[in-house]
Order: sequence, then C-alpha cells, then structure tokens
Amino acid sequence: MFLERFDGQSRLLVRSLMSGPSSGVSSGVHRALTVLRRQQRANPGCSSPTDFLETLCREEIINREEAAANTLTVKPLVCLFPSLFKQNLLSFIYLVHRSLPRTTIMCLLQCLSRDPRPDPWVTALSRQLERSLGVCRTEPLCSRRLTALSQRLVESDDPGGWEKCFGGEAAESEPQPAALSPELGSQRKRKGIFIILDSDGEDVEQQRKRVKTDVCEDDSVPADDLATDTVTPGDDASAGSPAADSSSEALPEHIKTSALQIKELLGCQTEWDRSSTEAFRVLNDCDPHQVEAVCEMLNLSVVPEQTLPKLCGGILSLSPDLSYSAAATLVKKLLLHKVLALSEAASRCLVTAATSLCARYPRPMSHALIGPVLQEENIGAPQAELLNRLIEGCLDSHYRLLVFQMTFNAPWSEAALSVIHSLLDFKPDLNEEVFAQFTEQLVTQGSQFTKSVKFAKMMLTVLTKYSSHVTPEHKRALSACLMSNETFLKKSLQAALKRIT
Repeated sequence: MFLERFDGQSRLLVRSLMSGPSSGVSSGVHRALTVLRRQQRANPGCSSPTDFLETLCREEIINREEAAANTLTVKPLVCLFPSLFKQNLLSFIYLVHRSLPRTTIMCLLQCLSRDPRPDPWVTALSRQLERSLGVCRTEPLCSRRLTALSQRLVESDDPGGWEKCFGGEAAESEPQPAALSPELGSQRKRKGIFIILDSDGEDVEQQRKRVKTDVCEDDSVPADDLATDTVTPGDDASAGSPAADSSSEALPEHIKTSALQIKELLGCQTEWDRSSTEAFRVLNDCDPHQVEAVCEMLNLSVVPEQTLPKLCGGILSLSPDLSYSAAATLVKKLLLHKVLALSEAASRCLVTAATSLCARYPRPMSHALIGPVLQEENIGAPQAELLNRLIEGCLDSHYRLLVFQMTFNAPWSEAALSVIHSLLDFKPDLNEEVFAQFTEQLVTQGSQFTKSVKFAKMMLTVLTKYSSHVTPEHKRALSACLMSNETFLKKSLQAALKRIT
C-alpha cells in the first residue's frame, strides 16, 4: 500500500527487502544488493538509494482507533513497515553505508527510534550500524572512571559493592529500550548477523566479568585480554584465533553476513524450514579459498554431530551443485576430523551426513575423506565400518575402482584389509595393469600378515573371483607368498591356487 510513495527504482528495492525468511535476512538483503548492482550498471548517475531512504524518513499521517474515537497521528513511513523489512533494510544499509550520506542514515536511524514498539533485532541492528558510523551512545569505562569507582567503593560503607556502583553508572547512561533488554540481554552468546551488544544491556554479573574489556585504548590494555573476552558475532571456541580472523577479513561483506546467519542457524535448537536454508546459497558465490574461510568462521570441524543432518540438508539443497574444489573443502573441514577421531561406531547423525554427501558428491568424498582416512596408519574398526558403508551404498563401480587404487599407496592394516576385501567383493573391473599392481602389493605386504585371517580371506577372494586375471608369473609370486601363511586357511588357499590353470 505504500509503493506509490516511491519512484520506480526504489520500488524494486522495497519489494526485494520485503522478501526473505522470517528467521533471517539473507534472502531479502541478497536480492536488494543484486537489484542495486543492476541499477548501477544500467544507470550509474541515478542509482543511489539515497532518495529511497529519504522517502522512508517522510512523515505519514495515519488514522489510529482508540476506544470509540478516531485520532490522527504522524509517524515516519519506515515505522509502518513490518519488522522483516526493517531488519533487511538495516542489514542492506550496513553493507553499502560507505556509499551513502551519513546524515541520511542518521535520519533514518532517528526515525526508527521513534517506533513505540521497537523490535529487539531492529534495535540491535541499529546500534551496530551506529558503531559503523562512529556514533557512541555511552562513554567507555576509562581508567580514570574505573579509579573513581574503586575509590567510591572503598570509602562507602553501604552494602552492595560493585553492583551498586555499576547500578549508578547504568542510571547515568542512556536507558535501553525495554523490548531489547529481556530478549537480547539474556542471549549474549547467541550468534547474530553482525551484532555486538552494548554494555548498557548487560546484567550485573556479566558487567563484573568484562570490566577490562571496557578500558579505553589509551590505557595500554594488552590486545590479548580484549580478544579473549570481547563478545563478537563469531564468539565460540576459536573466537580469538588469529588465523580465523585473518581468513574472514578477506571475505566480501555479503558472504560474511550469510556465514554468520548460518552460524546462528547451527546454534538454533529448533527445526529448520525450507527458507532457513537460503543462507547456504552464498556457497555458490564462493571460490575455494572463500569456502575455506567460511568453514573456518563456522568452525565446522567442531560442529556437534546432532546438527550434521540439518547442515548437510542445507548444503544439498543448493542448485546448481557445488564445484569439486568447494565440495572437497567442505567435506574435509566438516567430516574428516570427526571420522579420524572415532573410537566407537559412528553415530547415526554422522553416518547420515556422510552417506548423503557421498551420494551427491562421490568424487570429492573419495579424495577428501576416504583417501585421507586410508592414509592414516592408526585407523581402526569404526573408520573401516563407515568407509565400507560409503563404498557399499554410495559409490558406483567407477569410484570403487578409484578407491581401490588408492589402497596401493596407503599403509595396510587390519582395518584397511577390511576395506580392500569389501571392494573386492564388488568385483571392480580390473585391467591387467591394475591387477599386476595389486598382486605386487599382496606379495610385498604378505610378510607382515602371515597370521592374519583377514589377509587370508582377502587372498582367497582374489584366487576365486579373479582367477582369470592370474598369469603364470602371478601364480609363482602368489605361491611364494602363500608358503609363509600360518592361518587355518592355508590349505584352502593352496588348493585354490592349484585350480588356476
């Protein structure tokens, strides 16, 4: 109903910012950015969204019904839009604010502050945008103020201690909107889009823990202390990691925004709807290095296993499919560490994630997961069991042959023998060259598996299912290998070898 207030180009931005899932802003913001870029390419001289923002700041007369009487009131046009539009709008401005007049943005923020029922997310996003513009609502707790507070505490005999002092400081600062405090003040660890909560929304306990983070820059506070305690959108086990910070710095803003939205989804305990997976579309815009940086931001190697099915569902919802290098990077970061760390059978969540990704991306899974796991010398039965599931249920004959050839250069162990035997049971199409390489491996490795029943069973499979591949030269080499066998299958192996003509 308000579209007639805008010109043609601004209407496209309005429609874009009205779209998107109610649980996030990625879809609407991404569409608005796309519209803006197209407008800039088509008409560079008249593509600035400044007019669009000025229209949103115009006063609008509305009719408000109170009791039995109708009253007229005046509100900025932006306050009449739904919360989703306001969230998308602030995220969009955050990404392009360097190209917009500062006065126009400040006017819009002032209009939003007049909303009688402010949305907590809109309030928090407004605060973040103010920081980007260099606007500080409260004075930092410098060393001089901290000294004065300490002196007041020492001289005072009243109970309450620091709590009373900070209560007084909070009273002096600008009060926080009531709608923001209950929801956001109790969720400091919640991952946001690009939100850093203000200190005036904290409770007293959090204030005590973070006194040192509020010290002014001119008081020589070690950078490590600030990095340790400051809560940022990516706050987690590796929040202070220089490597993660440096890798994310090079990312474009829209990729960072979507990555932080994905991080929020991963921390959410509720079920995802179809619109929640919109944020994953940013992976199609990333090159391999950017995918790796996004993985570092999300700390995929330590993502809880119970979230893996939802995460893989978001990845598999992408269309078109990821490139080989992007998929391989995701598989390596997401699954490799978890599979190598298995000490017991893989959980249902891990198996579901691995099989679903392997069915869609068999080549990246073969090179980024199966091959590296086989290269490990200390893999055990849990790893072998999971690889056998992938080989049986997700790989076709081409990729089974690829994995089979990978075993030639991998260290053989009891677990690896189980995988090789599983591959042989599917009878991959071995040409003369591949079978000759495999026979050479059998002869070379046979001396360390003289008492291994698994090795003996694998040899028996070779002699029965691949007898047509065995040449006289192979037969002599295998005969020498069987002489050292000390298992109960030795006679069966020798009989099977004699039957080969």
